[in-house]
Amino acid sequence: MAGGTDNGLSVPCAWIADMTKDDDIQQAPEGSAELWIGAVPSLGPGGRDVFLGLGSHADEPGARLARLLLDRGHEGEEGVFYLLPEDLAARYERTGDRLAVTLLARRDVLAHSLRARPEEERVLPGALPSDPLDADRVVLLRRELTTGFVPVEQGGEFQPVLLVDHSAGPGAGPEELIALFEEGEAGIAVLNAELLPDRA
Repeated sequence: MAGGTDNGLSVPCAWIADMTKDDDIQQAPEGSAELWIGAVPSLGPGGRDVFLGLGSHADEPGARLARLLLDRGHEGEEGVFYLLPEDLAARYERTGDRLAVTLLARRDVLAHSLRARPEEERVLPGALPSDPLDADRVVLLRRELTTGFVPVEQGGEFQPVLLVDHSAGPGAGPEELIALFEEGEAGIAVLNAELLPDRA
């Protein structure tokens, strides 16, 4: 999976810069994750990407399972991790001026990853809602923000969601996450994503 060849993605080693205005950034109500849009300069001038934060402090069942699945990832470029779509995937959904990002996992992948874990972890998938479009998947996290951003499609694939795995607290901003990344305390997992038609 190194270099992203197994899932069709190739994202250069880069990090967050030139973040959007404050009205494009929304803390998750639970304070356990963040969703924002920013630019990664090495992807090209004016490029913008969708980042979903996953902090080590987040204790909700979906966040705990997402962190477990990140162990299935393999590092490509330094600090950039890749997962197969059946391991962990994302879905964009636009409704008017709202963009939602849903993090999804397959039930069989979770069962395989949890088989040797304590009972208290093996029961976590039962607390999660099913994916309304695929009963074989569960919804780990769902975050929304108000923005005019529309994910870009190239070659039949929508741009990936970059899952930021970090150890900062729930109030951490982009600058703190950049510093953590540079210190080796945060990483990026590159997730395949699909886009549902705008329901507005």
